[in-house]
Amino acid sequence: MVLLALLAVLGFSAAAMAQDAWVQVEAQPSLAEAEGRARDYATEFPNVAGYQLSSGWYAIVLGPYAPEAAAGTLADLRSYGAIPRDSFVTDGGTHRQQFWPVGAIAGQLDVTVVDPAVAAEAPVIEVMPAEESPREAKASEAELDADGRKALQTAMAWYGFYEGGIDGAFGPGTRNAMAAWQEANGFEPTGVLTTKQRASLVGNYQADQAEFGFVSVSEPEAGIEITLPLALVQFDHYEPPFVHYNEKAGSGLKVILISEPGNQDSLSGLYDILQTLEVVPAEGERSKSEKNFTINAASSKVQSYAYAEVKDGMVKGYLVVWNPADAERMSRILPALKSSFRGVGDKALDPGLVPMDEATRSGLLAGMEVKLPKLSRSGFFVDAAGTVVTTVEAVGQCGRVTIDHATEARLVAQDQATGVAILQPTTPLAPQAFARFAGGAVRLGSEIAVSGYSYEDKLPAPVLTFGTLEEEKGLNGEAGLSRLAAPVLAGDAGGPILDSTGAVLGMLLPPAVKGAKLLPDGVAFAAQAGVIGQALAAVGVVFSPATATDLATPDALNAAALGMTVLVSCWE
Repeated sequence: MVLLALLAVLGFSAAAMAQDAWVQVEAQPSLAEAEGRARDYATEFPNVAGYQLSSGWYAIVLGPYAPEAAAGTLADLRSYGAIPRDSFVTDGGTHRQQFWPVGAIAGQLDVTVVDPAVAAEAPVIEVMPAEESPREAKASEAELDADGRKALQTAMAWYGFYEGGIDGAFGPGTRNAMAAWQEANGFEPTGVLTTKQRASLVGNYQADQAEFGFVSVSEPEAGIEITLPLALVQFDHYEPPFVHYNEKAGSGLKVILISEPGNQDSLSGLYDILQTLEVVPAEGERSKSEKNFTINAASSKVQSYAYAEVKDGMVKGYLVVWNPADAERMSRILPALKSSFRGVGDKALDPGLVPMDEATRSGLLAGMEVKLPKLSRSGFFVDAAGTVVTTVEAVGQCGRVTIDHATEARLVAQDQATGVAILQPTTPLAPQAFARFAGGAVRLGSEIAVSGYSYEDKLPAPVLTFGTLEEEKGLNGEAGLSRLAAPVLAGDAGGPILDSTGAVLGMLLPPAVKGAKLLPDGVAFAAQAGVIGQALAAVGVVFSPATATDLATPDALNAAALGMTVLVSCWE
């Protein structure tokens, strides 16, 4: 080692040099460019140094530091945006002649002449091109030892580019991973990393380890293994089927592991429940299959990512929540969580006899604000395509509208005069039943049934409220209205009115207030079937007339009502 010998002559010990670490912030192809950049950095940092590298480039570095201090400094300066994103920690092994500060070695040691015998042994540096060619990169790669090759695979696996074994063998899987890493970082995807790319990849990996405190966590009770940033989160409590890791030192990061016995229905139930959380905004991509789902949700206030899968009779996954302002930091954390998560063993947290929905609300939702709609009303399907009729009240001033919470809907038409609004689902639906409208005269005083979500979203299904048809007009003789006597509630508005055959007579309107007078309890009004038919025809929806004439059995009436009635929710 000629350089170490030279430094020893100048008074530096090999032991001291072996302990030094540096943060490399830039490298320039020429001495003039490097001196200019070093001068710029010196106005911001007190410990700027510059070295010619064995490749012929000129590196600008900060330091020296102890190795653990260098990693922490790199993490801090990158998080503040004070140094380039691709800065990395180096041990100085490729450093040759120091060029900055000018005259630093001679000035510090008060020497001006180097022993000619030692100087004669100094290597002749050949300046290399600005970027190594694939052949040159492969040649420098060939000099890596087994640990160096494994370090590259480990770093690529950490960032989610490599899924093979850490064996130091660079086969097709490793080459594809290298190309993917290069492409993701804006380099030509050659599949062979240059010297600088290798240093950046491994250096960033080491810095991330130090900054975030990544540790492989095994939760044997939950049957989950995952790598977590324990500098930012800490274990808080078990609450089956969840394991809570809350923020640490005000990091704003939260991780919830999910583990329970279950099947595809349990997976779907979890997916639906997560949509009700404030920390899972409506905006963002969703993907759901029979075996797993992902949710990548974002708003201006919160961002979250959820993944869960069903396998071998168990549902396992995780939910990560963070501040959108930490997007750059999460771009380094989230890939580590994704690539390291796996279910292990045949064990899951046992929620006991508590059903999935209730378990979720008592566990996952504890300490979290549940996302609630502004209001919920009733509605009903009017065709096989899932078109829904509801009340104008249900869709006024809404940022978005959902059908049964799970399906987004768009407003097709609304009429303030009649109180009728028409919705269509944004994704296909297959209703169990849909309305068939009565067309003939209806006997006054006959029994009717109102199907609706009387208590809005507090109950999982609509209820039937029975009453009578009092009059086929409004109190002031208004056409198109029916007056009912039925103890309905606000949540029933928008629901269908059925006669004893199961035919739909109309749609329940919100509670009526005439001027300053509040009408007696039990007085309700409905938009008649003919009014609804005209509204549907105006937007090209074909509705079906009723054909049944026999009285429906209670079970048949209940099945028809429940199959067509939906919960319509208005969200901010």
